[in-house]
Amino acid sequence: MPRYFFHVTHKGYEPDLEGEELPDKHAAWHEATVTAGKILQGLDGKLTPDHGWRMEVTDEFQNTLYVLHIKAEKPK
Repeated sequence: MPRYFFHVTHKGYEPDLEGEELPDKHAAWHEATVTAGKILQGLDGKLTPDHGWRMEVTDEFQNTLYVLHIKAEKPK
């Protein structure tokens, strides 16, 4: 089974060095959305305006498959 990696950037880059074996890129997308939701919930109010959150999903060859962006903004 192929391995997929879920690298997160929020106040610094946190590479996923282990990855996860999943059947295909569609399963990787599903895992990314579920994991992103859990991580964002775990931030517990620490996402502040003008600081974004990003997850990059790559395959075992480090090809980017998906990028999820959350951008917190303060209206002007």
